[in-house]
Amino acid sequence: MTRLRLGTRRSALATTQSGWVADQLRALGHEVELVEITTFGDTSTQPLSAIGGTGVFAAAIRQALLAGEVDLAVHSLKDLPVAPEPGLTVAAVTRREDPRDALVARDGLTLGELPAGAVVGTGSPRRAAQIAALGLGLDVRAIRGNVDTRLRLVHDGKVDAVVLAAAGLARLGRLDEVTELIDPLQMLPAPGQGALAVEVRSDDPQATAAVRPLDDADTRASVTAERALLAALEAGCTAPIGALAEVVEGMDGAELSVRAFVGSEDGAAELRRSVTGPVPEAERLGRELAAVLLEDGARDIVTVGLGPAVSEDRPPDPGRAGDHDPQHVADRPHDPADRPDPTAPERAL
Repeated sequence: MTRLRLGTRRSALATTQSGWVADQLRALGHEVELVEITTFGDTSTQPLSAIGGTGVFAAAIRQALLAGEVDLAVHSLKDLPVAPEPGLTVAAVTRREDPRDALVARDGLTLGELPAGAVVGTGSPRRAAQIAALGLGLDVRAIRGNVDTRLRLVHDGKVDAVVLAAAGLARLGRLDEVTELIDPLQMLPAPGQGALAVEVRSDDPQATAAVRPLDDADTRASVTAERALLAALEAGCTAPIGALAEVVEGMDGAELSVRAFVGSEDGAAELRRSVTGPVPEAERLGRELAAVLLEDGARDIVTVGLGPAVSEDRPPDPGRAGDHDPQHVADRPHDPADRPDPTAPERAL
């Protein structure tokens, strides 16, 4: 048995997620204490894009972990910067919850049923860009706050709808308030959405060994591809980029299907591309798909938020396109008639 101090943010969602991980560790025979930590992202009321993106939620917890004040931390993986943190290791990525985005709207409406001009609240440029690209004439407004605060905006009539991660609502037991689980054909989630990362100090073999059994191989492969794409685009978490990788059954067995979206926040331009390949080559597939997006004009679409292309003085990277041909690349023309029908029924859970 190992005694572990688990650092967590104080929000209901963070403590619920951390509590779930703690319960899994307790079931394995470990003793776990939750240690609440306040982050700058929790206390600031500024838009995430103005204070450095969702990475502000992880910074304080990581500092406590490095200082030895806690032994492990649980993060929503979509909130974790893609750059490695020196001295820390993601020892486990837990089995992914539903990665889709969820709409909570007045009167039980879906996206396709909301009237033109209806106000939809979200703090995500990715969601705003994809809603705008659907061409429904909705008024997307930036909002902040925890899950309760955002849902209250709908209940109080201040907005017609909000979009949140389905995984968070599921973990809080609030899926009954969802009026539509948005099909990824309409809205691709954030890279890593729905997955939890359990981080430990790299020099702590006891904590590492304790959390390793929580690692889910399929989820780790999927989020590895998604985050490799984000890293190769050199994009921050506030850039309007969506990605979803899934382990699917191919003709020769399991393979990894990776889809991505890059768009402008006003919906005027978008790219959707995909690639399929071997599951063990998840990182390569993510980088290849990023290269396809860049080649097809992603940087012209996203005027801010994407880093430079592969620099001329950067040595060739074997994980980038050019070294391997993806098994399949599918293009989606930028044609309004080619967009998915927003009134089509959602997929089953």
